[in-house]
Amino acid sequence: MSAAQTQKESSEAGWGCLESLGLSQRELVLAEALQMEYDALSRHKQDKSGTGTSHTDPGAPSQTSSKTPYPSVDQTRPIPAQNLPDPSEGNLLLDLSGSDSSLNQQGGSQFPLPLPPRPLPSQGVFIKESPYILDRPEVSKFRDLSGSNPGDSFGPGLGFLSKGSMLPDDVPPAIPPRHPLPPPSGSEIPLLPPRPSTTPRDVNLFQPDVDQLKMTPAELNYDIINDSLSRLNEGRPAPPARRPNGDQAGKPVARSKTLPPQVPPRTYIPAPKSCKNHRRVSADPVSLGSRTNGFGYELFQVSEERDEEVAAFCHMLDVLRSAYPCSDPSKNSGFVWSPSVGHGELHQALGVGVKVTVVSEDFREPLTFTCDGSSTVDLLIYQTLCFTQDHLDHLDVDDYLLKVCGQEEFLSNSQTLAGLEFVQQCLKFDWDIRLFLTKRSMVNTELARTKEDDDSPSSMNHCILLQERPIKQTVTREALTLLLDTFHNEAESFLLSEAELLLHVERLVQSVKALCSSLAAVETPDVTAALNQLPACPCRLQPKVLKDASVLSLRENRESVVEKITAAILDLVELYCSTFNANFHTTQQSQSCTAPVQEAGLVTNVLSFNVYAAHRVPITWATSYEGFFLSCSLTHGGMELCAPQHTSKQGVSKYLFHLVVWDQRVCFPVQINQLPRESQLTVTLYASPLPPPGGAEDKGKQRRSVEALGWVTMPLFNFRHVLTCGRKLLGLWPSMPGRSGNARTSCPNFSQPDSVILQVDFPTSSFEVFFSTPAPADFCPQYEFSRLDTVGQIQLQDVLQKKAFFWLTPEDKRLLWEKKAFCQSESSALPLVLASAPCWQWTCLPEIYALLRQWACLGHLDALGLLHASFPDQELRRTAVQWMDSISDPELLDFLPQLVQAVKHECYLDSSLVRFLLRRAIGDIRIAHYLFWLLKDNLQDSQFSARYQHLLAALLCCVGRALRDEFDRQCWMVSILTKVAQKVRDATPSSRQAVLRESLAEMKQFFSVNSTCRLPLNPALLVSGINIQACSFFNSNAVPLKLSFQNLDPRGDNINVIFKSGDDLRQDMLTLQMIRIMNKIWIQEGLDMRMVIFKCFSTGRGRGMVEMIPHADTLRKIQVEHGVTGSFKDRTLADWLQKHNPTDEQYDKAVENFIYSCAGCCVATYILGICDRHNDNIMLKTSGHMFHIDFGKFLGHAQMFGNIKRDRAPFVFTSDMAYVINGGDKPSSRFHEFVDLCCEAYNLIRKHAHLFLNLLGLMLSCGIPELSDLDDLKYVYDALRPHESEADATMYFTRLIESSLGSVATKLNFFIHNLAQMKFASSEDRPSLSFAPRVHTARSDGIIKNLYIYKHMRIANKGYVFVVKVEREGQEVQLVQRTFEEFQELHSRLRLIFPSSKLPSFPSRFVIGRSRSEATADRRKDELNGYVWHLIHAAPEVAQCDLVYTFFHPLSRDERTTGSSIKPAEVAWSPAAGTELGEVKLSISYKSDKLFIMVIHIRGLQPLQDGTDPDPYVKLYLLPDPQKMSKRKTKAARRTCNPTYNEMLVYDRIPQGDLDQRVIHLRVLSDGSFWENTLLGETFIPLTRLVPGQHWVDWHQLGRGGSDSTH
Repeated sequence: MSAAQTQKESSEAGWGCLESLGLSQRELVLAEALQMEYDALSRHKQDKSGTGTSHTDPGAPSQTSSKTPYPSVDQTRPIPAQNLPDPSEGNLLLDLSGSDSSLNQQGGSQFPLPLPPRPLPSQGVFIKESPYILDRPEVSKFRDLSGSNPGDSFGPGLGFLSKGSMLPDDVPPAIPPRHPLPPPSGSEIPLLPPRPSTTPRDVNLFQPDVDQLKMTPAELNYDIINDSLSRLNEGRPAPPARRPNGDQAGKPVARSKTLPPQVPPRTYIPAPKSCKNHRRVSADPVSLGSRTNGFGYELFQVSEERDEEVAAFCHMLDVLRSAYPCSDPSKNSGFVWSPSVGHGELHQALGVGVKVTVVSEDFREPLTFTCDGSSTVDLLIYQTLCFTQDHLDHLDVDDYLLKVCGQEEFLSNSQTLAGLEFVQQCLKFDWDIRLFLTKRSMVNTELARTKEDDDSPSSMNHCILLQERPIKQTVTREALTLLLDTFHNEAESFLLSEAELLLHVERLVQSVKALCSSLAAVETPDVTAALNQLPACPCRLQPKVLKDASVLSLRENRESVVEKITAAILDLVELYCSTFNANFHTTQQSQSCTAPVQEAGLVTNVLSFNVYAAHRVPITWATSYEGFFLSCSLTHGGMELCAPQHTSKQGVSKYLFHLVVWDQRVCFPVQINQLPRESQLTVTLYASPLPPPGGAEDKGKQRRSVEALGWVTMPLFNFRHVLTCGRKLLGLWPSMPGRSGNARTSCPNFSQPDSVILQVDFPTSSFEVFFSTPAPADFCPQYEFSRLDTVGQIQLQDVLQKKAFFWLTPEDKRLLWEKKAFCQSESSALPLVLASAPCWQWTCLPEIYALLRQWACLGHLDALGLLHASFPDQELRRTAVQWMDSISDPELLDFLPQLVQAVKHECYLDSSLVRFLLRRAIGDIRIAHYLFWLLKDNLQDSQFSARYQHLLAALLCCVGRALRDEFDRQCWMVSILTKVAQKVRDATPSSRQAVLRESLAEMKQFFSVNSTCRLPLNPALLVSGINIQACSFFNSNAVPLKLSFQNLDPRGDNINVIFKSGDDLRQDMLTLQMIRIMNKIWIQEGLDMRMVIFKCFSTGRGRGMVEMIPHADTLRKIQVEHGVTGSFKDRTLADWLQKHNPTDEQYDKAVENFIYSCAGCCVATYILGICDRHNDNIMLKTSGHMFHIDFGKFLGHAQMFGNIKRDRAPFVFTSDMAYVINGGDKPSSRFHEFVDLCCEAYNLIRKHAHLFLNLLGLMLSCGIPELSDLDDLKYVYDALRPHESEADATMYFTRLIESSLGSVATKLNFFIHNLAQMKFASSEDRPSLSFAPRVHTARSDGIIKNLYIYKHMRIANKGYVFVVKVEREGQEVQLVQRTFEEFQELHSRLRLIFPSSKLPSFPSRFVIGRSRSEATADRRKDELNGYVWHLIHAAPEVAQCDLVYTFFHPLSRDERTTGSSIKPAEVAWSPAAGTELGEVKLSISYKSDKLFIMVIHIRGLQPLQDGTDPDPYVKLYLLPDPQKMSKRKTKAARRTCNPTYNEMLVYDRIPQGDLDQRVIHLRVLSDGSFWENTLLGETFIPLTRLVPGQHWVDWHQLGRGGSDSTH
């Protein structure tokens, strides 16, 4: 390949890098053409005059000593003549404005370049030193091609001279060579574009039709710049800085090829403070004659801790970690402890016999003990040792531990069995409690921190791979060094130019533009003013340019311009370093002298600042908007401190880049001493959309509307509580509609490379304005609530009933703050009172802090309300965290998601909350595990990613290397599973199983590299492999994976989990967390609702793991066993439970579990507004426990079918559920129990309304779409009805039960879902019989020889059952009982497998006359005999199929004693002893001259004379009542002998003294037709037993009476 072709290709390759600096091809080609013309003209003049510039001998000795801060590198070395090639042998480097082929090539130029021609210096002019100070002295040795010279790869300005050569000191620095590209044949140069028109225009304003975009900020990729420029420096040795682990910076880390690629660190560790480790950057102008020394400028390499706040945070970590040394076993166990339950939950297992099986490697047979729940673990260990050891004198119980079999979690020896969550779970589901006894010395403590971990310094650079942090889009030190050198060379060229001034101006401006482009594309006013001293050039057309270019003919004027440009650039570099987290700084970091301090509370100046411009304005804004203006507001806790201030409207201007310039002063009518410490400045950029091309009316409407384009929020006081000052660059966040105002970060947006940057200048002064924390006031009044007048008590109580401060009106706040001294007896009212504080400025804080100090200590649950965004005060939040310090580790896990979200509302990086979380994570691996995944999940939030990056890095720093490696393995496993799930979802349905097994082979490789890994779902689940054959998937939209992991513990079963990819599991996590907290509240109140709580954890946006509950089926699968219309049948659930619980004891226990769990699900799903409920996301365990799954819709966001709301009922409670509860199709007394459970559970949760409102309020900023504003939170508030009494709430929920039970829409929704899911039915699913619990075969039961139906029997409510004799080979005759409907089900299932030609015909189910008559049964017996004879003599595949043998296998009902009647499935009510007409349950109370009578239930009413159930209602009279004016009555229940009412009947103006003379006359009547009602019973209840202020709840017996025709 020719040299020209090579140069052309490399030239084209260099465009991408140079264009990314903001230089278009047009500008580059034009500049190159101008340079070529200049070079040609220079050669022509030299040839014509014959007097060229004399060449200087490179080996000449130095004549003038250069004054430099680095004298050690002033010595020059001669250049070996044999190593200098001829200039014609290679292409010389072009400068930055040209098409430099070496910029994108590894190693740059291959040969050291010859010394170019240099002009002799004039007399008296000071010549500065050569600007190329080396990183290391040894690299100054000249190396030939075999050891490529580091200087060769530095590009223009660095590579034109080898590092070993120094120019004589009497010669000025060299000018980069200007060699044109060889032009093609012909007079015209095709690379040159047509010259632009010279017609003058206002180029300061952007014109879309004229100006063309060179490089949009979105396309600006600093990675390309850094990579391209770094290639030029690859030959330069790195400074000898070492990392904490001993590796040199930049040294590659050896990793397995199977591991993911490691992300390089973002920052550098500071190098030793040595001159030779500092690279000097020649950014200063050419030394002037009047100066004795040029001012040098250096970029010092620094670490990330150069940031003051980050450095202070790391110091805090050092102190925090030192308090928990690795030698403390209580905080560094190295393994996972089994979680315990709260004290309020202990009573559930106290006094209960706990059967425990202990296994160990020291004894052969397991030992089984029956212990009391109050027994401690060490007592159990001692009992075990007594059985296995002969001598116990030398044994210490503390040397042994008990481990849960199948899980890597250990029991604390001091814990009681009843206090262990694992034991309570086993008791709930009747699981065996199996424990493994081991010596403590044999326990694997691989996760423990080591001495090396303790000795390592705290750093923010741990495990960037785990954090998935985006690489900061900042320019590197090496790249900026090259750009500064280029600018230096162009400045020298400009100063030395005697002709072609415009060409040098163009090149100088281009170098400045390249620098500004790399420095976040910011053009400061100083840069603009300096460039205005230059004439116009193609790359920058500005009206305020120098009109008379002749003034630059004087060198002094050019020197002045260059000095101003240099100063502006150095200020820009300084501003960039102070704004971005760059790995360099302009000056060495040293302790600056302390400035004088002024107390903020004494400064009366108003707050003001100057807004200069918005940089990096997208080109699309310039073409779509006009009238850009800023709205500036001051806020504290989301509340505005004054009216917003606005700037003027401006358009987009074009200087070096597109920007909007205001240069306007913004002044707030607020004095600095009136600013709260946590005040924040919010600046929002607005613009008006350009009018459409339509009529004038449309244009006017369009212009009147404004649109928010971006915003930024910053604290006015920094983390040291010092008022901000100086110039600031603030990156704008794009405006997103619907984003909660409380979720706005106080950090600028520098994570997005195309963010618009706002330049703001705050006033500076000689002193620091410091906001100190005032002391609490000495006196704070406190009064009893009863001292308020009656009206005041009622008003204040009504406000306190709101439970949360979100809905406080201004009047409510005024009342609360005025009466705050009367509220201190109500501890949970503190958030309401503090939210009503009129101001938080310095002078008001003593009163607030005194109130905070005097208030009764809040519980840790109430303290959560003080961590909301509305309370930013640091002292208040510190007190709240201090109150939370008493929370136990297991209870902390329940509220960990909210605490992680509360970190967003902290003003600064270091806070009491952050310290609290890190302190707890250091001491407990389980907390560290879940905190890691919560923080990692929140990295996806772009606004708060920077804060969570630092917090996650701090966590990884605190937990030690072993746990960091464990997290690394978990992240790797999750990434593999994510790819597998994506492949399976993208595959066709028929090939998904094959794709799944093929893709899971990578998991095999994972476990070949890593022997074990803990599941993110639970750190106690330690797996060693995956069982690919047992893995499958679910047929739903997201196609979740069902994974089966191999348990590392051989005593445990395989661990089955669901992995989802494509679904946001954060909403499921939050819903299950709320249900888990509800369940704990119920248990603490002594009400066990038998809830099934399973784990669900998000491992990143759109992916996560869900625990699988064994022995459970969906309601759809249960219902379709009775056909596609099974959702309309009432017996489906009862039959399924009967099938899996054949004995009466088992069935009764299952029904009891069903009643409790169904009641709990009804209450929980209603309060949380869980929607999209269908029979595929409601499951039932064989033990009777019902639970819900898949919470994709909640807080009332119902699933819509077009414009129809699919969830019409308040919650799912259908007739088949009521059938299980009642024991039949008629209401029974068990339904009363169900209603009472629902109402009691509902009222218990209502007492904790403030807790759930606080928890959900803290999650408003988490990014869940259906929990984004107060309207979503208002749904829970309305559902809890905190302003109502318990009686009102009971009546309300009873009506909800009735509404849900009577809703046909739920069953219709189930039916539609059955139809929709039929297409997903798997071909591998074999038909089964609804009444058979398991499948039986001919091999297991024996071959059937003969079948014969010998009789039929009548059973209650079921018609007839047919008794079949089953004769098997070598066995006794068996009798089985089957109904006609069950025979019909068998035939329908057989038709799904075999064609009709192979099956006998089935008798018709339709008969003339009564279908349950004796004659019909006789005829069907004969027909069924013919059917079973042909069936048993059919083809072997039919006669011996599993369905036939399962059908005729004896069930538990077949084993009962047969007689004339069989016990019916329905539970018939039998009246209690001593009662004939039933009983009525009433709740009677008296308060404030009002008598309240709640009619709750009636049980045991007798049927009417015709045998039908009555329609009962209750009528009350308060005697004496001669005029019958006290009549009250309830609504009528329909067709029931056991009605439920829960209705309140009230009598007003009843004096307390009259209660003893009053009698309640209660009558129960049946609502009949034609105004005739039948009296079912009545009773008289004297009120002498009633105690005012108390509730009298009791059952009252009904007596006989006559007919009643009144109503």
